[in-house]
Amino acid sequence: MKAYTGAVRLMLGFAALANAHTTFTTLYVDRKSQGDGTCVRMPYDGETATFPIQSVTSEDMACGRNGTEPVPFVCPTKKGSLLTFEFRLWPDAQQPGSIDSGHLGPCAVYLKRVDNMLTDSASGDGWFKIWEDGYSSETQKWCVDTLVENNGLLSVNLPQGLPSGYYLVRPEILALHWAVHRNDPQYYLGCAQIFLDSDVNGALKVPKEHLATIPGYVDLDTPGLKFDIYQDDIPDYPIPGPEVFTPDKSHSSANSDPRLEPMVQTVGLIPPDCLLKSANWCGKALAPYSDSTSCWEAVRDCYAQSKECKKSSPPVGLKNCDLWSAYCETIDKLCTQNLFQGPPAFQAKEVILPPPGELPAMWNNVFEKKQE
Repeated sequence: MKAYTGAVRLMLGFAALANAHTTFTTLYVDRKSQGDGTCVRMPYDGETATFPIQSVTSEDMACGRNGTEPVPFVCPTKKGSLLTFEFRLWPDAQQPGSIDSGHLGPCAVYLKRVDNMLTDSASGDGWFKIWEDGYSSETQKWCVDTLVENNGLLSVNLPQGLPSGYYLVRPEILALHWAVHRNDPQYYLGCAQIFLDSDVNGALKVPKEHLATIPGYVDLDTPGLKFDIYQDDIPDYPIPGPEVFTPDKSHSSANSDPRLEPMVQTVGLIPPDCLLKSANWCGKALAPYSDSTSCWEAVRDCYAQSKECKKSSPPVGLKNCDLWSAYCETIDKLCTQNLFQGPPAFQAKEVILPPPGELPAMWNNVFEKKQE
């Protein structure tokens, strides 16, 4: 239970706001990490990656800064998969933490089905909400309270009735600590690229009242964006956006089109010849060599791949790029020593950081509430 008065909350909120932002870095599918940055559209600039969206009416509201650009990989999911999103204070986890506890506000998760993950626009219409959590008068907790308790891990199950296909999944946090006193509600969000393998085929039919256009679904006059969280008696909070949409799983088979072939993922798969993955980059095998010329060609190829790994890396750290660089240095030394039979086998394994805590189940089960 929260024991703070509104005045104390206000002072605590102002005291810790300078550097306590957050960003979505890592997707877990059915409790398995996909790797930091893998399938995730993230800001390129590490210095500002954890900053909030500057304008709630900008295109950045769709998938964050640089979120209009797709990443190479699309993570496979299944019907009803549990998706967990990790939010961090530091994108590379150099220090622990998820978001300042004073950044109180609601959370939501949106989906958008796309025909072409590489060319379809993230911004615009077609978004719908599959989960939300605001303020509970019973527990006196905001969604951010629960997020902090779960070490920045937020989980949601994909609705059972969704048809197969490519989707953008968009977790959002709305921090309201400055919403009234500075007219500055702060959104923290990002997008993951997923493919849903389901026994439901055909078109996705979302009722018009459940659809959202992003940007456009909120502005600074939206009631949920100018809500005073420092009131002593907090009234019912109006969560922004449309109501949650949950396809009726009991009619999922009936909604399938038997004339359609089952949809299979063909875009964004991790190549089978990938020796090492770093976010959305893959290291490829070097050509065999047996003389000085081909040995040094392999060295150049290796370093070129290393350069691309670092260039393409989001600000989640270079730990796996460094493994590849070490491999290049080994081959470089062998060529220098006139040892021209190679290349040696790549032995290193992808470094995947452990989650900051136990992966939670979905709280505020909107599916059960809909059935009540």
